[in-house]
Amino acid sequence: MTDPKTVVTGFLQALEEFDIDRALGFVAIDIVYQNVPLPPARGLSAVEKQLRAMTRYGSGFEARTHHIAADGPIVLTERTDVLRRGAWEAEFWVCGTFEVRDGRIVLWRDYFDWTTFLAASAKGVGKAAVAGLKKLVSGKDG
Repeated sequence: MTDPKTVVTGFLQALEEFDIDRALGFVAIDIVYQNVPLPPARGLSAVEKQLRAMTRYGSGFEARTHHIAADGPIVLTERTDVLRRGAWEAEFWVCGTFEVRDGRIVLWRDYFDWTTFLAASAKGVGKAAVAGLKKLVSGKDG
């Protein structure tokens, strides 16, 4: 599989399934991953560490791709990412830039509005608290 768009969609799907080993199969050893403006993670081991932390601290991830465009090795995605941990959930808009070389992702750079992300996180805390209170009041576990 060397089509850049197919590589990126396969990678995002593996992340949604929390299959980090499969996701890492889509990336190059010299990958650079960055959530702008944070410092980039450089190299396979640094990116693997971040992805494994996602599965350790989160309980779900979804990448709702609204638009995807490829121009040679460059793939641009416009998506809503959803992070989950138990009853907490945060949805926020993300624009991703991927560069694919020889069927592997060598660059993955995501841009999103930090204020929107923080607001989505706060909203998720509120929803989780309400769900917890409802469960407590009803005496039910689910």
